[in-house]
Amino acid sequence: MAAKKLYESFSKTLIDEVQRWGAMKQTGVSLRYMMEFGSTPTHRNLLISAQFLQKELSIRIARRAIELDTLPYGLSQKPAILQVRDWYLDSFRDLRSFPEIKDTNDEVEFTQMIKMIKVRHNNVVPTMALGVQQLKKALNPKIDYEDLDDIHQFLDRFYLSRIGIRMLIGQHVALHDPNPPPNCVGYIHTKMSPVEVARTASEDARSICLREYGSAPDITIYGDPNFTFPYVPTHLHLMVFELVKNSLRAVQERFMDSDKIAPPIRIIVADGIEDVTIKVSDEGGGIPRSGLPKIFTYLYSTAKNPLDEQSDLLTANVATMAGYGYGLPISRLYARYFGGDLQMISMEGYGTDAYLHLSRLGDSQEPLP
Repeated sequence: MAAKKLYESFSKTLIDEVQRWGAMKQTGVSLRYMMEFGSTPTHRNLLISAQFLQKELSIRIARRAIELDTLPYGLSQKPAILQVRDWYLDSFRDLRSFPEIKDTNDEVEFTQMIKMIKVRHNNVVPTMALGVQQLKKALNPKIDYEDLDDIHQFLDRFYLSRIGIRMLIGQHVALHDPNPPPNCVGYIHTKMSPVEVARTASEDARSICLREYGSAPDITIYGDPNFTFPYVPTHLHLMVFELVKNSLRAVQERFMDSDKIAPPIRIIVADGIEDVTIKVSDEGGGIPRSGLPKIFTYLYSTAKNPLDEQSDLLTANVATMAGYGYGLPISRLYARYFGGDLQMISMEGYGTDAYLHLSRLGDSQEPLP
C-alpha cells in the first residue's frame, strides 16, 4: 500500500534515487568543526561547504523520506504524515536536480535554494504532531502509549535528524551575512553567556505566563554573567524557555487559589570542566514517579492539546507549543545534538528539578540517527 501511494505523485526514477541516496553513509560534524570552518567564510570555503551540503542533505533527507513511508500502525497513511513526506521528497528532488556546484554564482544560487527548503519544512513539527493525533484517534483508546515505543524511537530519530538538517542549512546561510554580530560564526556564538541567555528565555516565558494567568512567579538566576563558552544561543534559549515555562505553569497552578505567595523559580548555572549545567528548580508540586517516564514521550501532554479543538492545520497556532507535549522531548534532543542531555528529577508534593547538561568541549560529533 505504502509503495503504491508513493508512485501516485512521484516518478519511479525519483523513488529509486531516494532509495539509492538513503543507503549512503551520513557524515556528522562537530560544533568545533563548524566554528573553525566558518570562522573564515572565504569564497572557497563556502564553495566546499555547498558541495558538502548538496551531498549530505540529499542523504539525510532521503533517509527521512524512506522512514516516513514505512511507519507502523498505518501512521504513514495519515494525511498529515503524507504531507510531511511530500515536503521531504520535494526537497530531495530540488537538491538532486540542482546542477553541480562549480563556482561562486552556483554557490549563491544553491544557498537561495536551501533557504527555501528550510522554509518549506518550517511546520514539520506541528504537522507531525497532527499526524500522531490522527493516529491516536484511529487507535484503540485503551492502548498504552508506552507500547508505541517504535513510534517514539522514530520520532526521536526524525526530530534529531531535523535539528541537524536545519543547523547545517542555517549555518551555511548565516555565513553569508556581510556584517555578522561580534563573536558569531553563523549560528554559533563563540562567547555565549549562559546566564544572559537564561535571563532572556526566562523573561520570554514569564511574559507568556503573565498573559495567560494574569500573574507569574518570580525567577532568580544564580551564576556568573561573565562566564562564556561557544554554543548556539537559539538552541539554549529554546531549551531554557521550555523548562521555565513548565515550571511557571506548575507553580502558578499550584498557588493560584492559595493565600501563600508563589515561591520563585530558581535557575542555577554551573560551569564545570566538561559540562555547563543549568538547573531549573521549582516548587510546583512535582510529578508522581509513575508519570516521569511519560514526560519525554510524544503521545502525552498534561496541557490541553491545541489540535483537539481545531484540527485545521492553518489555524493551529504554531507558537503555542504547550499542548503538543513536545517541549520536553524536543528540548532533550537539542541538548543531545551537541553532546549534552536533559534530566528531570521530581519530588511529588514539592517540586521538580530539571538538569540541562551542555557539553563544553564542543568536539562531540552530531548523533546521526
